[in-house]
Amino acid sequence: MGILYGMVARGQVVLAEFSATQTNAIASVVARLILEKMKEVKNNSISSFSHHPYIFHVKGTDGLTVLCMADDASGRIIPFAFLEDIHKKFVKTFGRAVHSASAYAMNDEFSRVLCQQIDHFSRNPNVDRLNRLKGEMNQVQSVLIDNIEKALERGDRLALLVEKAITMQQPMQGNNSTVALKRKARSYRNAMWWRDCKFTATLMLLFLLTIVYVSLAFVCNGLFLSSCFNHMTMASVVPHMFYE
Repeated sequence: MGILYGMVARGQVVLAEFSATQTNAIASVVARLILEKMKEVKNNSISSFSHHPYIFHVKGTDGLTVLCMADDASGRIIPFAFLEDIHKKFVKTFGRAVHSASAYAMNDEFSRVLCQQIDHFSRNPNVDRLNRLKGEMNQVQSVLIDNIEKALERGDRLALLVEKAITMQQPMQGNNSTVALKRKARSYRNAMWWRDCKFTATLMLLFLLTIVYVSLAFVCNGLFLSSCFNHMTMASVVPHMFYE
């Protein structure tokens, strides 16, 4: 559904509003309760309030409060992009008049803008891509952990991946998860160290055997070591003939 309601106010004075659905009465009542609550909040701020099944997003800037109601699936990126856009358009259209206008003084003109921008941010394909990007960003951690498990099975090196995973885990979870990741990383590094040691030892053994073989081939006048085998054969035959 996307964004369903939009409002621009100065303090408790509503200057313009528009509802894209029949929930206008409910949205308007809740919006005014939020405006009352926002009196206690600093001027330049952003907030979100839940009123099932909708989320009200609020942005206060330079004495103006811009508010919208959206469904939960819209997330936060799109609604706050909408609020920023509405604030700029409102200030550009009415200038200094926003600081002294009476209630609903801009409603006839600006409600059409609210209608257009609500439709734009709810239906525009580029905005939909922003929403999908948000969902992909939320999945980064789980995908990264899955990649770590797969890389462990392949035997790939994970030094950089592990550091990134630990960095992402710290603000999102407690110390237990971080410690577990560090232990897994340490265990993996130890396994890789032993594997490297075995591989190095095997290479050294093959290298030594190669040196011995090349040396024997040089001494025995050939790759097949025929000279040395002949000497060994003669050495075994001569004592046998002497005995006879």
